[in-house]
Amino acid sequence: MTVRTQPQEAPAPADPTALTGRHWAALGAGNLAVVVVLSVASWWLLADPEFSPWHFYPLPFNAALFWAILFIVFAGFNLEFAGFTRLRQPLRGLAIMACTAVFAVLVTWALSAGLGRLDPDFAADRAGGLGYFTGALFVLFAFFTYVMAVLNWGHWPWVSLGLRQPLVGACDIAFLAVPTLLLFTVFGLPAVSLATPPGAALMSLDTVLGFFYCLIVATLLTGICTDNWPWRLAGPGWRTALAATVGNLALGTVLYLALLPLSRLLLGSAAVDALGGGIHQFPAQIGVCWAFWMIMWQNGFGNRGFGRSAISVAASRVAITFVLAVASFLGYYHGFAGSVLHEPGVVASVHGNALGFFDWLVLWTLFYVVGLESFGLVRRPAAAAAPAPTPAPAPAPMA
Repeated sequence: MTVRTQPQEAPAPADPTALTGRHWAALGAGNLAVVVVLSVASWWLLADPEFSPWHFYPLPFNAALFWAILFIVFAGFNLEFAGFTRLRQPLRGLAIMACTAVFAVLVTWALSAGLGRLDPDFAADRAGGLGYFTGALFVLFAFFTYVMAVLNWGHWPWVSLGLRQPLVGACDIAFLAVPTLLLFTVFGLPAVSLATPPGAALMSLDTVLGFFYCLIVATLLTGICTDNWPWRLAGPGWRTALAATVGNLALGTVLYLALLPLSRLLLGSAAVDALGGGIHQFPAQIGVCWAFWMIMWQNGFGNRGFGRSAISVAASRVAITFVLAVASFLGYYHGFAGSVLHEPGVVASVHGNALGFFDWLVLWTLFYVVGLESFGLVRRPAAAAAPAPTPAPAPAPMA
């Protein structure tokens, strides 16, 4: 995705036809096709419960996936691929992929085999692989805070102080670690800790996933689809940052309350009854589908909007990505997850967990469209500078 460091005066969305002479829809369809093929093929190899020669599904596969997305957030969103931009394609994209894989595997191993020996909450041998998940749950909160710092805050206050990359990104990463860890400690860890008495956590795990992923959706929605409107109306610097923080919390809450009944409608009464309290996780399941399409639409389709006014352009982006998200949710849970990905049934005819495969789609979108710059589909002038990487994590994140 394209990292926007000036949300108050967001630049016009990139038009792929300016780079290739092709119709934007054709290029977008090509990007989508490559991402889907790479995602499914690599899924069959690494995670598929029937095809894969390993037994990584769902954990530690999902845990490593979440940490991989966080690395892309750090390297691409916060640091704007500082260091990697010195390499030419396809070496740049391949280097990003290699570093991401190493980071994800090492962090997953270090938390389970290292911290897990001191704290049983993170232990690799915890029932159901929940120890891997406990560590990776941190990414849920990190995707929200670190992406918001770029898409909504515009790297405030570091750019206001005259800092440049990679110092700007390093400050993002260092200073946001404290509030992110605080969110994880207060809301995330108690929901999965062995030491938490039943009912003592502020939120159940399902509610934590559903609610905080809706905050991520709010961040992406305003940062990508509306060019940081309405938060940028508050004024530059800390005013936009404050408005975005409060506004995303409010908008995320509204989205959670709206996507919860929509989840019930899309799943059907039989599945909802069988899920019980688990339904509170499903706003995140719709949310990750929406996050994927916002990221793909921005980077793969040039963030195309329709209409002559800024409002109509933003509204069309929101509508298009939301409709695609709902269609993807239905297709995934009522067929694709079970028949193509061979994921086990959850309840009734519902199979899989969109927070796994759709985050996998997000990661491959960031790898191919952003990291490799649609290598093979886009021919760029030799003298043209590579565009800055753009976020959306996601990335995100459980996203």
